[in-house]
Amino acid sequence: SYLSTGNFHEDTAKVYSDFGLFTADERIVGEVTRIFSYLETVKPPAHAFEHLFVGQFNLRPALEALIDYETAAAKAGREASIILKMNSIEDIPMMDRLYKASQAGVSIKLIIRGICCLVPGLQGWSENIEVISIVDRYLEHARVFIFHHDGADKIYLSSADWMVRNLTYRVETAFPVYDERLKRQLKDLIAIQLNDNVKARVIDYDQSNSYRKDDSDLAIRSQLETYYYLKRKTDGH
Repeated sequence: SYLSTGNFHEDTAKVYSDFGLFTADERIVGEVTRIFSYLETVKPPAHAFEHLFVGQFNLRPALEALIDYETAAAKAGREASIILKMNSIEDIPMMDRLYKASQAGVSIKLIIRGICCLVPGLQGWSENIEVISIVDRYLEHARVFIFHHDGADKIYLSSADWMVRNLTYRVETAFPVYDERLKRQLKDLIAIQLNDNVKARVIDYDQSNSYRKDDSDLAIRSQLETYYYLKRKTDGH
């Protein structure tokens, strides 16, 4: 099976950047088959989805549960963090959950290219939430959700932004990355974006949204660094 954060489209293929997963994992493949059966017959699957998060079924509650786990971990004094990369976030219940997680002490980092209705950096409300936006040569279209989960790193790729239309009305999917090597690569790529100091804008509560500036002498343009990273992997380094 092939699962992706975007589709194959000749008009956008040279501009959009996405993540895709080829897998023969029977846990995932079997559930992909159920999604297509539902789309063809409009008959709900006989068995619940256990590995995939699917819109109109378990997508929203599954994401809520992952946020709540980090919130509970932080309240218990354990390390807790959430990293989310997506196009847009405007779903109020999901934003409220992130605010509560922040107030509990969860470290939350967001990479939001487009619409961002969440307000970061407010003392007593969202001071543990940081948001950046990266707009460069290629359109950032991937959705990546990373939850610390007591060191187990629950990582999902998804077609869904955190918008009402995506989480409630569409048949969107979030799919897990189980392979440890791939999880490491995804974390590396997201770390590159989080450290961008050339094309990243800091989204703040007063909406100044200025380019990030730091004291580093090293310019990190994440899309270029991503190319170098993947080239090294392709060359076997």
